Amino acid sequence: MELGARFWFGVLGLAIGIAIAAYLIFALIGRAWYAWGLFGMLLFIGAILVGVGWIYDRREARRRSSYTT
Repeated sequence: MELGARFWFGVLGLAIGIAIAAYLIFALIGRAWYAWGLFGMLLFIGAILVGVGWIYDRREARRRSSYTT
């Protein structure tokens, strides 16, 4: 069984996407660290994570409420 070109282009595209996302995340963290120092950066990243968690929780609550009714 041989893997075709479509598979390898997909793997390459995924790798490039992950590399770009990692760059953006590290750039955001580095910029926050430069601007606000260690504790400011930790607070900033913590606030982003709390926001993402809140959005995820609201979406899951809506999805699970449709199961019970």
